[in-house]
Amino acid sequence: MNETFMKERPVFPLIMSMALPMIVSMLVSSLYNIVDSFFVAQISEDAMTALSLVYPVQNLINALAIGFGVGINAAIAFFLGAGEKAKANRAAAHGFVLSAIHGAAATGVSILIMPAFLRMFTSSETVLDLGLRYSNIAFSFSLVIMLGLFFEKVFQAVGWMKATMVSLLGGCLTNIILDPVLIFGIGIFPEMGIEGAALATGIGQVVTLVIYLAICAVRPLPVKLSLKGFRWNGRTAARLYSVGIPASLSLALPSLLISCLNALLAAYSQVYVVVLGIYYKLQTFLYLPASGIVQGIRPIIGYNYGAREYQRVKSIYRITLLLSGLIMVFGTVICMAAAEPIIGLFTENPETVQAGGAALRIISAGFIISSVSVTTSGALEGLGKGTQSLVISLCRYTVVILPAAFILSRLFGAVGVFHAFWLTEAVTAAAAVIVYRRTVKL
Repeated sequence: MNETFMKERPVFPLIMSMALPMIVSMLVSSLYNIVDSFFVAQISEDAMTALSLVYPVQNLINALAIGFGVGINAAIAFFLGAGEKAKANRAAAHGFVLSAIHGAAATGVSILIMPAFLRMFTSSETVLDLGLRYSNIAFSFSLVIMLGLFFEKVFQAVGWMKATMVSLLGGCLTNIILDPVLIFGIGIFPEMGIEGAALATGIGQVVTLVIYLAICAVRPLPVKLSLKGFRWNGRTAARLYSVGIPASLSLALPSLLISCLNALLAAYSQVYVVVLGIYYKLQTFLYLPASGIVQGIRPIIGYNYGAREYQRVKSIYRITLLLSGLIMVFGTVICMAAAEPIIGLFTENPETVQAGGAALRIISAGFIISSVSVTTSGALEGLGKGTQSLVISLCRYTVVILPAAFILSRLFGAVGVFHAFWLTEAVTAAAAVIVYRRTVKL
């Protein structure tokens, strides 16, 4: 395939060819998160609570890695579209060095803060112990996560979506296989409990990185990644961070949101904390098909923007919005029809199943309209408009939902927190349309 295919192929087939591998890989990725939770739930509800409390910090580390990767992706795609290959090579080299630095820092900081972080949300020594045992192992792989996501975004920037899919599938399947083996001790393996779940996840991430490196060794990337004679360039780093920081903040905001909502819900019952944790595991599965499409179009929209193919930019955005909306219709129907059975996969506590089913139905009322903000935010990141994308994320994860959750919880109790979700999606969709129209004047 020639290097200009992103501006030559018809838009819809191009989007599908780029997005479908990402949808498959992201669905499997979300599946292994759910499988992880399913097996941990078999240990005890305390273990599931511990996993729910650790999740915001895990999400923060992933947000930093993915967000900075989005900055790398946007820069490389734009430079390739503009025909400036030397600048694309420089962006890749800087992205690799900075990703390694981020990974080393994340390992030390996350392990250091976890005892104090967990004590903010639980007084149970059992939950605290389980949370620390899981997090100390899981966060030891932060460097691997950062480097794996660096390669993922570089591969996506040059259109190698199938290679990304193979790498992610390899890691996800490894994790799914190792989860029961290491948690419960099968064959020659010892029973490790919650630590086994963390180790299985880490080994899966290592496998993903190894596959990326193997592909690079067999088939050199169109972008040259060489650290020989590396020289720091402040303008290149600034370009990566100009998109990467807003993207990281956008992805990190759910961690802040979950922590704040946990604090609100804990005042009513620990059951609601578990319900929120289960929902965010399910939400990952529900939203990732749409996220897969958005990941697929980021390099396309950035490449065409760099190549000044503005009509194609408009078509890419409209088709992506339609596809995301259809996916969210499907998710809404599933959640409305089978809320309790879905929640029951993660807990046998009847009170938790009942509360979780009601919560899932309420929250799912906002799924369809959320496709507007999800698509718009991703498109703006692909166009290099990181700050504008962050505005949408701030509306979705802090500015609207936190005040709404606080007020509604005072009026309707814990259930008010869940009503804040659909209300926020409606307000954010309106804000996203306004921001996009004022920013992208093609």
